[in-house]
Amino acid sequence: MDKYEPKIIEDRWYRFWTDKGYFTAEAESTKPAFSIVMPPPNVTGALHMGHALNNTLQDILARYKRATGYNVLWLPGCDHAGIATQNVVERELKKENLKRTDLGREKFLERVWEWKDKYGKTIMMQLRKLGSSCDWTRERFTMDEGLSAAVKEVFVRLYDDGLIYRGNYIVNWCPRCLTAISDIEVTHKEINGHFYHINYPYADGSGFIQVATTRPETLLGDTAVAVNPDDERYKNIKEGTMLVLPETGRQIPLIKDPYVDKTFGTGAVKITPAHDQNDFEVGRRHGLEIINVMHENGKMNEKAGKYSGMDRFECRKKIVETLKEQGLLVRIDDHKHAVGHCYRCDTIVEPYVSAQWFVKIKPLADEAIKAVEDGRVRFTPDMWKKVYFEWMNNIKDWCISRQLWWGHRIPAWYCECGETIVAKQAPSKCPKCGGTKLRQDEDVLDTWFSSGLWPFSTLGWPEKTKELKTFYPTSVLVTSWDILFFWIARMIMMGLKFMGDVPFHDVCINSLVGDSEGKKMSKSKGNVVDPLDIMEKFSADSLRFTMAAIETQSRYIAFTEDRARGYHSFMNKVFNASKFTIGNIAGIKEVDLAENYQKLKLPEKWILDRVNALGKRAGESIEKLRFSEPALAIYDFFWHEFCDWYIEISKIELAKPGDEEYKNLVKNVLLKVLKDSAVIMHPFIPFLTEEIYQNLPFAGRKESVMLENWPEQNAKFVAKESDTKEMEEMMKLIYVIRNLRGELDFSPADKADVYIKMAADRAHVPAVYADVIKALARVDRILTAAGGSFILRRVISTGSVICEVGIDAAAVKDIAKVIAGKEKRAAEIERGIAAIDRKLNDANFIKHAMPKLIEEERARIDTLDAERRAVMSLIEDLKKV
Repeated sequence: MDKYEPKIIEDRWYRFWTDKGYFTAEAESTKPAFSIVMPPPNVTGALHMGHALNNTLQDILARYKRATGYNVLWLPGCDHAGIATQNVVERELKKENLKRTDLGREKFLERVWEWKDKYGKTIMMQLRKLGSSCDWTRERFTMDEGLSAAVKEVFVRLYDDGLIYRGNYIVNWCPRCLTAISDIEVTHKEINGHFYHINYPYADGSGFIQVATTRPETLLGDTAVAVNPDDERYKNIKEGTMLVLPETGRQIPLIKDPYVDKTFGTGAVKITPAHDQNDFEVGRRHGLEIINVMHENGKMNEKAGKYSGMDRFECRKKIVETLKEQGLLVRIDDHKHAVGHCYRCDTIVEPYVSAQWFVKIKPLADEAIKAVEDGRVRFTPDMWKKVYFEWMNNIKDWCISRQLWWGHRIPAWYCECGETIVAKQAPSKCPKCGGTKLRQDEDVLDTWFSSGLWPFSTLGWPEKTKELKTFYPTSVLVTSWDILFFWIARMIMMGLKFMGDVPFHDVCINSLVGDSEGKKMSKSKGNVVDPLDIMEKFSADSLRFTMAAIETQSRYIAFTEDRARGYHSFMNKVFNASKFTIGNIAGIKEVDLAENYQKLKLPEKWILDRVNALGKRAGESIEKLRFSEPALAIYDFFWHEFCDWYIEISKIELAKPGDEEYKNLVKNVLLKVLKDSAVIMHPFIPFLTEEIYQNLPFAGRKESVMLENWPEQNAKFVAKESDTKEMEEMMKLIYVIRNLRGELDFSPADKADVYIKMAADRAHVPAVYADVIKALARVDRILTAAGGSFILRRVISTGSVICEVGIDAAAVKDIAKVIAGKEKRAAEIERGIAAIDRKLNDANFIKHAMPKLIEEERARIDTLDAERRAVMSLIEDLKKV
């Protein structure tokens, strides 16, 4: 262990682990099973910060569970990502001046598979770089042969059970992707639009009825105007009274329906069944005609008359101009409203009537709700359970057909006689008429349909495999909250339907990784951080530890390169401390520390107690799916307790002449603490800990740290409360002396006499630990009486004064210079307090500032005032000297 070179050790140890088969699960084992299925990244994707966080957390669980005796399966795989992948390949074709229609379906799909084989492994290789200990022998793809068979099986069974149907319904249509998308694939964004108030004339010429719309281009497809039956303003107007539709001259009826909000505007609304989801339902109730005035690409069709061929937004402008010329446009109001956009390409979606396939979802949702209510599925954090219930209780039928070529083609065939045949295999003839001219449905299934089967299809279902028996239900799902409905809910529904059991027992919802301000990363904002760059600049372990440490399971967490740089410093600290320890335990004679426990001095007992507690605390936190807690506990223990305190104390002990037996005990303590630390840190920083472990000189070392057992809490190493208290008080004493040295501007090389007066029951401490106090606090002599030149401080621990300490200020080389520096600092503090005072006395600031900010400013004054008083007190003491 000469130098910390992450790139070298990462490549070496990952290859070693995979060659040894440490990641491969056993289909049958006497060990208890623990399984996770990886949320399959898109085959088009490259590793982003979300993947780095999510897969780090999964890997922590997998490595921890192996260390605690489980047969662990972490199953990796990719999603075929229908729309995304098709778009990528179509962009490639565009470079060749080709469209997919130029190739035809079969040739186009050949090109997609070629692209997938060439580029589809990118993200899987990047996950290896991160250190992901997946079972790569079981890697799956949502369109591989086995999963395709599962998809067909599920579709046919749901159809036979009456839970899949086809019909002309209004759907969310993307004019860019030319496909239907489900409700939860629509992203609603606030945009600045308008309300257009338009007069519709009565057919008998008796006047007008005024309606308001945000989409005047759709009035060309209006088939009625509706009012509420309880609206007093329209009680004398008969239902069925005819109106003249502007721009068309077509007559449409006035209808009465409770859907209309009589408190909004004039209480009259235009009804366009082909282009509005609510209007579609009103139209069905009243038997209205459905008139579609747009093409699939968002351009107006022949039913739009003179506007045919125009883009929908161009048509909007033209039709408003015409209505204004005709005197039918009453006014235009600015209106900010939420408009649906395609989640994939950000195009404004269009409600559109077309023939689609749907899953009748409520029967499936009811069972999935029960599974969470009765605790078979648990959410961490628990708050996501409420969000899940809100959506599931208001769920709508799921549109599962997509007008794409890449994906699982719907296993339905149509006969000329009108019969629809749904089957796992292509039928040779129509079961109704015997005809052989059968046409398969052109559409493919929503990507999330196959993803919803992931926990059991990847284990071999519908075959009854050993893996399915051993690893289903899976143990835990780790994923982000943004796919709670896309994926988590659907897996629960499908698992219950086809396996008769939940797909996982625990759902760990991780945060989305934001920028330094916690805002969502996006290329358009220019705030995207590439995890590969972070790993290249620092190390995979540094990135992993950063991800774990900042994961608070809030909606967004803030990532900064500075945080990664800070934790990279921690990696260097771990390496250097390990290098020192290994170098200083050469020639160790291993002994049983439990048997020799009573021979140990307080510092050795204390550090064994601390590493003992760390293993217990870290394990419990991981079991509770809390990842920042063990990461921060590891950091605090290794850097502050082990490095800052125990290693420094051990140097004193090892440097003493004679007593080789005790030196050997100290070496054994160093070895145990470093070994246990390596095992505890391994799930978080696997590469560095393997490097450390391989260099530890002890008998019985295993082939890899991955084969070590998690350190059990040993009752023999739990320190007495009195011992722990004494050690903490000694550390506090040293800390206060160091601070006082800093206040008096002592250089690190300068030593000073100190005065220590302990309470009677602790009077032994200065003498017993004199060598430690002198070395770590840079003390010359420890005195029991203080002269007039001593600057005194009280040492407080757990709320009570434990002793008084002092440093002889006469040892300060230039007291006048120190006083001048303190007076300068006091003046700076006074100016700071005055500036905040002015702000808090500014009525404009108080009026507009957030209450939290005002409180923070007041707290700053308190902090600065406390520092000012301390500085002034020190100045007075120094002047006395």
